[in-house]
Parts: sequence; structure tokens; C-alpha cells
Amino acid sequence: MESYASSSARPDRAEPCPRSAVSHGVGLAGLAGLALWTVLAWRYGMDGPHAGIFASVVACGVPMLLWSLLVDRVHRRPSTGIDWSGPRRSAREGFDISVVKLAGLWATWGAIALFYGTARWYWDGGYSYAMQLFGWAVVPLLLASIPYVIWLDRYLIEPRDGAYAFGQWVIGGAAGKPPEGAIGDHLRAWGVKAFFLAFMLSITPANFANVIGWRTGDPLAGPVELANFLITILFMIDVSFATIGYMLTCKPLDAHIRSANPHMAGWIAALICYPPFVLMGNGGPLDYHRGTAEWDMWFAGNAAMLWIWGGLLVLLTAVYAWATVAFGLRFSNLTHRGIITHGPYRWTRHPAYLSKNLFWWLSVMPFLSTTGNWVDVVRNCTLLGITSAIYYWRARTEEQHLSEDPDYRAYHAWMERRGVVTRALAALTRWSGRGSPAAHPERG
Repeated sequence: MESYASSSARPDRAEPCPRSAVSHGVGLAGLAGLALWTVLAWRYGMDGPHAGIFASVVACGVPMLLWSLLVDRVHRRPSTGIDWSGPRRSAREGFDISVVKLAGLWATWGAIALFYGTARWYWDGGYSYAMQLFGWAVVPLLLASIPYVIWLDRYLIEPRDGAYAFGQWVIGGAAGKPPEGAIGDHLRAWGVKAFFLAFMLSITPANFANVIGWRTGDPLAGPVELANFLITILFMIDVSFATIGYMLTCKPLDAHIRSANPHMAGWIAALICYPPFVLMGNGGPLDYHRGTAEWDMWFAGNAAMLWIWGGLLVLLTAVYAWATVAFGLRFSNLTHRGIITHGPYRWTRHPAYLSKNLFWWLSVMPFLSTTGNWVDVVRNCTLLGITSAIYYWRARTEEQHLSEDPDYRAYHAWMERRGVVTRALAALTRWSGRGSPAAHPERG
């Protein structure tokens, strides 16, 4: 990223941007379904947690699933690892493989359940509702996994995946010794799903209820109210798409996890940005809010600045939400599920991180203090600067992971050649005389 590289506003048609793993239509289909359900829920006052989950799983997820299968026909892509021309192995051979795989899959789910039951934070606040959902889903998932795995294993070109390797380890004996590294890959992938899906399910209902709670005239009361309303909607969109992304990691949709980040630095950089490890939250060691006020207080009485500043914050949040929508069914931290090159990823390799950090600087405005104490200003700017640096570090670890894929290297190289920001940073480096203008190639 040479921090955050972006492509030119009018890319050279002689060198088109590498093809994205997801089409524009997938995200648009999800947005249409989510918008329809949100309007109905608002009309009839359905702001409960079930309505919020329905928004993500059904209203947003089903249209994307149908578009992916019927229009993009993703199930036919070679990257799925599936050959639909006919069963590649007999029912007996496939069944023998499936038994081992189911043992590994169920053992994984059992370990996740133990983790949820042991970690106390999963039984407080919004997490308690997520745990209820998992409790209701246990039996249906166990029953559905049997025919699904048996059916799919007959068509997979190589069915002996991470779940199979873990099943070998669980069963032992005649099952054989799993390939080196396969179990670690499997556990990392499921660790990502377990950690982040519980988090997304815990915040989805509240985000949806925040939108439904607005009344017709509220957003029209002024620039602050309108900006807050639009930002609330955009955060709901982001959360809804992210939730369904963690759910549908399956091969027939070509949305499976190719690999989970194997670098410890990547995991540390990501986990400290989320509960319960988050460092930037209220009272945390990197809490940069002390002695600050929101942007609307500083511009109170200046209508022009309220409109301008509010518009900037809405724009940044829109880019942030767009970055998630662009993933379609594939959003996920710490994983490689196909290279995204369309939408805001055509302009910058890390649009979410860039827009999120700019939003924090402009909304919190740590360079101003309600106490009038310059020490608070220095402290808050330093802490938010460290927070932004963490996101830079996080982006670099993600690029280190994805650089193993030649498709990402091609995308990275294209962005380096066509990136306005990258060229500007290179020029700045030459001007400062502090180093070479070359970018340092190394996302999730």
C-alpha cells in the first residue's frame, strides 16, 4: 500500500484493472433487498433483534446468493474446486471421506462451543443474543451438514481439505496422518468465523434498530440530524453485508476461505481493533476521546460549516460502507476469499481503513479540547495517531498475506502504476530526499 494507494480517476483502457472476483451486481442485489426490508420494517415498526437478523441473512443475503448463482454462475468457476460434470468418485468412496470430514467439522464446532461457553464476555450484552441464535442453530446445522458434506464430496476435485485433515487427527488410527499445516489452516479459518461472526451477530440488531427508530421528520431538522441519519443507515449496510459474509463461506458459492492469515502480526493487529481486546474503546489505553467533543459542537451556530463537515463525514462513511458492499458474499477479516478490484478498490487498496481513520479525525477533532488544556490536545492527537498507525500496520500484514496470490500481485502492480496517491507519495519521498520512490509491495 505505500500507505493507501489509489488508481487514477480515468484508468488507461490499454491496461485495464485486473478482474474482480465479485461483480457489481452482487452488492447491488443485496442493497436492493436490504432497502426493501428496511422500508417495510420502518413502516410497521419492526425494530426487534429478529428483524435485524432477517435484514442481514434473508433480505440482504438471499438476493446476493441468487445473483451469484443465476447471473454470475459462480458455482461453475474453476476456483470452487468443484467438477459438476459428474460424480468423480463412487458413493462408497465419497462416504468414507465424508465420515472423516464430518468428524473434523463437528469436533471443530465442539471446540468453538467450548470457547463460547468459557469466555464470559459472550454471555453479556449483545453477545448473549448471538449465543441464543447459535443455540437454536446447533441441531439444524448438525443435521444439514450430513447430506451437504456427503453430496459435495462426490463432486469436489480434492475433498481431502482442512476439515478432513482435522478429522484424521480426531479419529486417528487407520484414518492416517494429515498433511503438514492442513490442520493449522483449518483451525485459523474457523477461528476467524467463530470470533467475528459472534461479534457481527451481537451488533447487527442494534444497528438495524437505530435506523428503524428514526421518525419521518427527524432527518429534516437540520444538517446534523440529516448527517447522523445517513451515517446510521450506512453503518447498518456495512454490518448487514459483513454478517452475511461470515456466514456463507462455502465452495459452491466460490466464497470459501482460500487461506486465513498465517502471520501472528496480522492477528494481533486485527484483534486489538475488536472487543474484548479493543484498545481504542472508551477507557482503553488508546482512548482518544477524553476532553473532546463531537464535530457539531465546534461548529454550532455556523450552518455552512455544519453542512460541509456533515457532508464530508457522510461521504467518508459511504466509502466505508461501499468497501464492504463490494465484497458481496465474501467479506471477512484475516482471510483470502478472492481478490476484490472493483468499486472503491479500484481507487485505493484499503478504502475502508482510509475512510474510517479520516472519519475519526474529522468527527472527534482531537486537535481541539473542551478543557482548554494543550496537554489533552497533544495526548489525544498522539493516541489517535497511534490508532491510525495500527490500521496501517494491519493493512501491511494483510498485504503480506495476499501477496502469496499472483492475482493480488497483479492487482498491486496495476495500482502502483496507475495510483495517483502512490505517485504523489513517491514524489514526496523524492522531494524529501529520504529514500527511493519505489513502493513497497507486500490485505483480509
